[in-house]
Amino acid sequence: MRYLLIFWAAPMGFFWGWFFLSANDINFGSIYLSRALHELVFELYGQMLGMDPATIPWLVAKACVFDTLLIAGIFAFRRRAQLRVWFAGQRARHFPPRISAADAAGRAPLEG
Repeated sequence: MRYLLIFWAAPMGFFWGWFFLSANDINFGSIYLSRALHELVFELYGQMLGMDPATIPWLVAKACVFDTLLIAGIFAFRRRAQLRVWFAGQRARHFPPRISAADAAGRAPLEG
């Protein structure tokens, strides 16, 4: 699971880091982070896909959100026993069990 998270987070970080640095033309003297390359890359993808280049970043963002939810779902499924215990502890801490009317009246509960 650790490797899955690493191989998911690293490309996301690299892509979004490149995207925001190149979109704002913060290039540190590098051609790879320039606004010209940013426009060229999305123009090329727009031509290959036959769509407006301005819509591609939103499609990539939607795909990243979907991938993130999918990975979170896989992680939650694999850790479901631990999550169940954690949720039960949180529920007991925030919503303590109510006292029944028999307990409030001072009667001992029936032993069976």
